[in-house]
Amino acid sequence: MAVRQSRARSGRRPAHAAVAAIAAAAFLAAGPGAAAGEPAAPAPEPGPKAGPAFGAYLDYGPRGVARMAALSHWLGGAELRVGHTYLPGDRWSNIEGAPGFLDVWADWRTRKADRMLVLNVPMMERNEEHVGDDEVRELLRQGAAGRFDQHFRALAERLVALKVPDTVLVLGWEMNGTTYTHRCGPDPEAWKTYWNRIVTTMRAVPGQKFRFDFAPSRGRDAVPWTQCYPGDATVDIVGMDSYDQPRGMTFDEQVKEPYGLQAHVDFAKAHGKPVSYPEWGLFRNGDNAAYMRRMLAWMDEHKPVYNTVTDYCPHGVWQCDDNPRSTAVYRSVLFGRTEETEPTVPEPGASTTPTPTAPPVPSTAPEPPADCSPLELGDWVEHWLGGKLCLRLDWYSRER
Repeated sequence: MAVRQSRARSGRRPAHAAVAAIAAAAFLAAGPGAAAGEPAAPAPEPGPKAGPAFGAYLDYGPRGVARMAALSHWLGGAELRVGHTYLPGDRWSNIEGAPGFLDVWADWRTRKADRMLVLNVPMMERNEEHVGDDEVRELLRQGAAGRFDQHFRALAERLVALKVPDTVLVLGWEMNGTTYTHRCGPDPEAWKTYWNRIVTTMRAVPGQKFRFDFAPSRGRDAVPWTQCYPGDATVDIVGMDSYDQPRGMTFDEQVKEPYGLQAHVDFAKAHGKPVSYPEWGLFRNGDNAAYMRRMLAWMDEHKPVYNTVTDYCPHGVWQCDDNPRSTAVYRSVLFGRTEETEPTVPEPGASTTPTPTAPPVPSTAPEPPADCSPLELGDWVEHWLGGKLCLRLDWYSRER
């Protein structure tokens, strides 16, 4: 995905500021509407829904972790079992997992046994600096020869030390495009050899249980993503980043296009691999409720290992106010949802047939945003106030 929010880390808010926030919390508890005295819109009724593990990309630093509880609350207590973040691709020291960056994510992951940490891992430094094809080709060949092994060994050791050895690693995502220095196009053979070398290096670290997710962008892009596939021995999951683009393309066309959604699930089945959707969301076609409804139904049918919507404008539904109709669909479908058992990753060469399930019928009534975190103030205070309060995560700043 070429358009992505800057991933400069957000600093932690000082602990002493939380005391002053309590008074503001009552005023800001339910967002701007409640502050103005407007009644809150009724929430959808939770039902006995179940489906694939899901989450959202909410921010790549500590804010991303903090916002998951508030998003779950907005979804009627739906279980967000997937935390998704990205390693910065500016320099090798950050790709190794610089001290302090992954700690908060590891802490979230280890608090519940069934949680899943998904980590996008760049294959090159200067990953978004528009490096030319000739230099990319040379870098890929150097990687294939082992020049960068030590950086990925350091990352693997870091993740094992943080007690998250089962992290899902989205390695070299969207390699079939032109955005990233870790792209495949200038030399697909060197790219595949380099991928295999990274996986072999990381799997050699004692204690690791990593799963590696090969995740191109939907469609042909610069090169057919099948030309970049490094092989069944090193790929555990066949993912796809799938946004609502290009302009004017219907969901049916997204399914049927060359290297599109149907080709993706067919390819994964032929190789005995489960699918995933590490990035998906709205884009070129605006507030497209039909896309939102169809994409959620598609994932319910094809049972990915996980999916994480990209939740900032223009793609998102919770932190973005620009897509009210799609937001209503997303909230209605996932409201109160609990998770099924995570799909088992089959052995290479095995084949599984997904069991379709009928998607719930979504509501089209818009719902107001509620990006706040519940406060535990005690039964007496909550009785006096008439219910629970929540603290808006960005009450002190409009910057997201």
